[in-house]
Formats: sequence, C-alpha cells, structure tokens
Amino acid sequence: MSNNFYQKLISDNQIYVMGILNVTPDSFSDGGKYFNLNLATEHAFQMIEDGADIIDIGGESSRPGAEEVSVEEEINRTIPTIENILKHKPNAIISIDTTKWLVAQAALEKGAKIINDISGLADENMLEVVKKYNASIVIMHMQGKPRTMQENPKYENVFEEVYEYLMNKINSTKAKGVSSIIVDPGIGFGKRVNHNYELLRNLAKFQQLESPLLIGVSRKSLIGKSLNLEIENRDIATIILETDAVNKGAKIVRTHNVKNAVQLKKINKLLTN
Repeated sequence: MSNNFYQKLISDNQIYVMGILNVTPDSFSDGGKYFNLNLATEHAFQMIEDGADIIDIGGESSRPGAEEVSVEEEINRTIPTIENILKHKPNAIISIDTTKWLVAQAALEKGAKIINDISGLADENMLEVVKKYNASIVIMHMQGKPRTMQENPKYENVFEEVYEYLMNKINSTKAKGVSSIIVDPGIGFGKRVNHNYELLRNLAKFQQLESPLLIGVSRKSLIGKSLNLEIENRDIATIILETDAVNKGAKIVRTHNVKNAVQLKKINKLLTN
C-alpha cells in the first residue's frame, strides 16, 4: 500500500505550506484563539482557502514550560476538529501534532495522514501506529521536554549532534519498516538563540539525510530575542527565515501566516522551474 501524500512530497519540485492550528488554551502564539470547535474549523478553512497544503492540528502546547495534558483531553480537543474539517473538506491533508500513540491512532482513524511527533518517537508504540495506517511521520529533535527544554540547553556542536540524532532515528525507523519519514531539526526546542542560528546557517547539510526537511521558525522567540519584537510583530522576520530555509532545501514550511508562505511558494516555483 503506497503512501500517496509522501510519494507526491518526494517526487515533485515544490514546497509545501503547513498551516498551524492550535486547539489549546496556552500555545505561545495563538493560545486560546481557536480553543473552540467552530473557530478552529473556520480557521482551518481559511488557511486552506489561503493555499495551505497541510493543516497541522495540535491539542497540547509545546511552548517552553508547558504542562502535559492527558490522552483523553488531547483527543477531545483534536478529534472533533479533524472530523469537522474532513466532513467539509474531504481532500484536506491533516497532520496530528502529538507525542502520544493513542492520540495519533485516533487522528489517523478519522483520516489524518501525517504524525508530527516533536518527541522523536519517544513513545515506542508510535511506529506501530504509523505502520498500521501507512502514515507519514515527522521526526523532530528536541533536547529535554517542553516543560524544561529551555532551562539550560547545552551542546558541544549543535549541528553535528542534531544531524547525528536525526540520522540515527531515520536508520532505526527504516529498520522497523517505516520509510515515509520527514525530519525537523527542532528550531526553538531545547536550543539557545545561537544554537538556532547555527542550525539555520547549516540547514542545507540536512539534505544529506535524504528525507524531506520540515522547518518551523514561525514567530518563535529567536526572532523576538534577536530583534526585540513581540509575537504579533514577528511575521516579516518569519518569512525572511522561511525563505532562507527554502533556499537551503526545506520542503515543508510550518507557519502561522499561511498567506505569506504561499507567496513564498509561488515565487519559489517561478524561480526554480
């Protein structure tokens, strides 16, 4: 059984825009804004209309210091939204942003195609779910856990350590029969500002992993700390970083501002085709 989305992802010559939909009360950028089924669905429809290729739905905040939520609570937040979106937009590509295999399974049962796992498959049951539903898996690097990841992150060589981590995860995942792999260096996850810029400077080297690269820099604190900007004023810097990432080989741009990223996608296509 082929994974149609992943085959298209690796075979075509365009970038993909992943719109962020947080159905949480406490996410760093839009916490509480879409913590309501109708508002969440309307926002998803708007992002699809604006040109988003993927809607990434998360029911547990991963901001620094965030508290964990139960499986039941996460399912209650995300699954009705997925059902509502696919009821009206059956061709929408849905990604579930979760570290819990039970949440992932519930989302895939309802029609999600991608698991976006910021823990890098810390839950040993996650791969079995990926295989069962022939899903795509995003493997991300994070030092520590969201609650504590920014307390004192340390690296000898951040690029080499993140690269080696992702390479090992790719190899072990393929060894277990899963090959629809997307990698994410985890900008902002257990990294200081200088660590993030070191990864972004070396982003092109991640292409050697031969897995599509997802990049998420949207409105993150590295922008705020570098330019002294509040969250609502970070979209220009965001699209600058996203453009640089695409020029270095990023295939998926995970973003809050879908309109900006879609313009990037269109210009990139005109420049590269």
